[in-house]
Amino acid sequence: MEPVLEVKNLTKNFGGLCAVSNVSMEIMPGELIGLIGPNGAGKTTLFNLLTGVYEPSEGLIEMNVDGSKKQIGGLKPYKITDYGVARTFQNIRLFKSMTVLENVQVAMHRNIRYGTMTALLRLPKYYSEERWVREKAEEYLKEVGLYGKRNELATNLPYGEQRRLEIARALAIQPKILYLDEPAAGMNPQETADLTNLIHKIREKYNLTVILIEHDMSLVMNICERIYVLDYGKMIANGTPDEIKNNEFVIKAYLGEEI
Repeated sequence: MEPVLEVKNLTKNFGGLCAVSNVSMEIMPGELIGLIGPNGAGKTTLFNLLTGVYEPSEGLIEMNVDGSKKQIGGLKPYKITDYGVARTFQNIRLFKSMTVLENVQVAMHRNIRYGTMTALLRLPKYYSEERWVREKAEEYLKEVGLYGKRNELATNLPYGEQRRLEIARALAIQPKILYLDEPAAGMNPQETADLTNLIHKIREKYNLTVILIEHDMSLVMNICERIYVLDYGKMIANGTPDEIKNNEFVIKAYLGEEI
């Protein structure tokens, strides 16, 4: 089986600051991967490189797209999205003045196949496509437990439900790779447990590869199959949860202990 994502010697410099340094990763289809590290380790910068927000200073990012390797490093975010990549953000970025349903529907525009004239003339294809968009959006809301609130404004949702709405909107892109940036941030223990179950469920149902940044170590250790650890922009360890929690370099990075 070929990796769905390969990162080779990836580096990002901001002036004289090296935020990500010579990072390499290999992600297999269907894996659930954790990316951890102290604050300022470069985790979100790495996500921004992988999703096209930043252009790499050096290195390669290769994605397996329908059996063919594509070099996606430096491409615009919309192009990387077209290859089947979706993400959520550390700071929630919903369309607050739109309804819950509309937030999911707007993410499905890339799957619409009718043209401008078809929409203006309200031809049958327009109605059939719009009906499909609504039905799929409602499906994703059911998956995250928000179908009953589909007509509410996104801004009126509690914090934990806004996090789940972001995941529903990401699913609407129909991704192969889903990046979750601190999905449990601000959640209470019950919400975190529900999120863990949700990630497992959508990974299986939609055949996703999931890569998540998270500071909740209990969530990471319980849910992830492999974990990569960043510190000062460098990859200092990778392995199973058991290997990571016993790794002396990881312990030093988090606790500041001498080896």
